[in-house]
Amino acid sequence: MKHMGDVLAGIHATWEFESDSVLVRFERGIRTPKLFQALGERRIPHEALSSVTLTPGKRGTVVLHAVPRAGADPLVEAAAGQLRESGDPYRLVLPAERDSLAEYYADGLRAALARGARDMQEPAERYLVAAPAPPLHFKAFDGKAFFDGDRVSFRWFSTGASTTKWKAGDQNLPVGELHGVEWRSPELFDGYLRLLRRDGTGTGLPQPARADHDPAAVVFGLGYGPVHESLPFAAAVLAAVQEASPSRASVTVPAVASIRRDPADVADRIRHLGELHQAGLVTDEEFSAKKAELLAEL
Repeated sequence: MKHMGDVLAGIHATWEFESDSVLVRFERGIRTPKLFQALGERRIPHEALSSVTLTPGKRGTVVLHAVPRAGADPLVEAAAGQLRESGDPYRLVLPAERDSLAEYYADGLRAALARGARDMQEPAERYLVAAPAPPLHFKAFDGKAFFDGDRVSFRWFSTGASTTKWKAGDQNLPVGELHGVEWRSPELFDGYLRLLRRDGTGTGLPQPARADHDPAAVVFGLGYGPVHESLPFAAAVLAAVQEASPSRASVTVPAVASIRRDPADVADRIRHLGELHQAGLVTDEEFSAKKAELLAEL
């Protein structure tokens, strides 16, 4: 688009515009979202983008947003719309006084996309943005999760794992036996990471509705499975599943936000949330927000 090496520095990140891609370098520091710090650097090919927008932001800022193309980025696919705006790695926030410069780069990127010989609105046939590299691991409420690039392992905690998981034993699942990943943000009350297993014909096996009863899942909970650890993990597994799959269509990411819960299960979870609130482990604001999230699932 511009001369190779043109750089636009924003808040928490710097974008370097190259002839066929945008190189995003995230800053390190206490104010930078932990997910950005965990990602470090990402190269976004032009073919992985569908459009570019520039809009007013909060508190005297403007936001340059390179909108990712559906199916192009395993991180975005795994997140399934659950990331907050402040945690979106495709948004560059700049001071409002730099809006003319931001518009200049936005126009250049739009022109580069327009030159592409493809329909930018069509889903990508394969992932075009590299996933975080294994080995990866994180600590969940009921166990530890490990991914070495070939298989996912769950090691259960005796104090957190359900009887079902404890009886099933520690899990070692090759990516070739999986057809997808389901990630529910730990910022929701009942977050988890679930591996979707294949049966002998390559289609999905039936799995328990509740992640705490599914040996192919780990549950998060307050302080466990944070976004900056569990989401890159999910993205890396998803990319490996696609690599091992005979076709793009065989990789599954459920629409997590559309899940509807059993009313009795929601009532139990609200009671548990109330106990945490009374014990001082959840603030008034967290209690109200998470209760509303649970009620919205009915």
